[in-house]
Amino acid sequence: MNNRHPSYTPVDSTVTRRFPVREVVLFAALLVAVLGVYAIMGAAYSTRMLVEAACYAILALGLTIQWGYAGQFNAGVMGFVALGGFCAMLFSVPVNDAFWGTELPGELGRVLLYGLAAIVLVIGVSKLDRFGMPKLLRTVLAVALAVVLYLVVISMLREVTSEIQSRAGFVGGFGLPPWTGWIVGGALAGGVGYFIGHICLGLRSDYLAIATLGIAEIIKAFLKNSDWLTRGTATVSPLPWPTPGPSALGFTLSRAIYLSLTAVIIAVIFFLLHRAYHAPWGRMIRAIRDNEVSAAAMGKDINKRRLEIFVLGCILMGLGGGVLGTFNSLFDPQGYLPLNHTFLVLVMVILGGPGNNLGTLFGAVAVYIIWIMSEPLALFIMQLVASLGEGAGWQMPTNLESRALQARVLVIGMLITIVLRFAPRGLLPENIKSHG
Repeated sequence: MNNRHPSYTPVDSTVTRRFPVREVVLFAALLVAVLGVYAIMGAAYSTRMLVEAACYAILALGLTIQWGYAGQFNAGVMGFVALGGFCAMLFSVPVNDAFWGTELPGELGRVLLYGLAAIVLVIGVSKLDRFGMPKLLRTVLAVALAVVLYLVVISMLREVTSEIQSRAGFVGGFGLPPWTGWIVGGALAGGVGYFIGHICLGLRSDYLAIATLGIAEIIKAFLKNSDWLTRGTATVSPLPWPTPGPSALGFTLSRAIYLSLTAVIIAVIFFLLHRAYHAPWGRMIRAIRDNEVSAAAMGKDINKRRLEIFVLGCILMGLGGGVLGTFNSLFDPQGYLPLNHTFLVLVMVILGGPGNNLGTLFGAVAVYIIWIMSEPLALFIMQLVASLGEGAGWQMPTNLESRALQARVLVIGMLITIVLRFAPRGLLPENIKSHG
């Protein structure tokens, strides 16, 4: 009786490496598409598209190691992207003397210390069962204390934040190089990912999806309503670049330099992930994904390894969100949408192939090109049909631009349907090699 997992495919360990025909053909077709966009839309527009596609590639790499390496479905990519963008804004925006030159920083720090002390106190009460207190009584005391302390601290915080808004507008930034915000954004996203994963990774996978979806909306709501911290719907701009901006070098050259910086970041991430994938750690992660019972029987700490991979993916999402936010030179909490920053990344991973880093890069660039170019192509077709229909006396709608914008959703929906039907493992599926 064969008890091997269905994904186990014995192969001869002496087999020679095949020539990557599929990879060469697909990337050649992608290069032709990119050159076509440059020819049609111009260098400035096309270079901007490639920079944004590169930023999305970082997000997609974060998702593919969660979903592809470990089988974890993260439905809250948007939240981690927003955290990265927030940190990029907070660390790079110039210092606001109207805030830091007053007593307001001290007042805000005092309230934050009270909040930290309240958290420590609630955690301490939640551990009283270790000293003989009944668990029911401990739970009731912890919940009641948490509610009371929350109301007290939030009341104090509202007083301080109202003063900040009325006197300084918002706290401003730290005036540091943007890349410091990228690093902190990745760390913050990883910390939030640790909190979510520590609670939910021991449960069924659908609980993780629900938790990440809810946390993403909470993060967005907090950033949107914290005018004292993010200016809320008023947005913060411009965000400085770590490279010379368009005012110094022009749009095309400045974006090309930013694209080069982003390409270096992707190359480093790709190299590290490739080494990790083929290392014993990567094989252990895939063993847990393919057969959790067998991995546990071999003494592997399942939850710890799952938490590691989930936090790592969140760090990449926070980093990508920071790079993207800096490039857009704008922080707008309302601009983070599940369609653009979760679903689109998911489609990129599905198209390229979950678990295949090279496929993920291909899927990120290909899907983003399709996403961006769907609108002008749809508008061109609609205008062509409208011009032909005028001769026939047709009554054509006047809002063709808004209708063309919605065509992107239709095209992406058709794309994912076709891929799932004819290539359910992606155009460049994960190459699983086992030895029998």
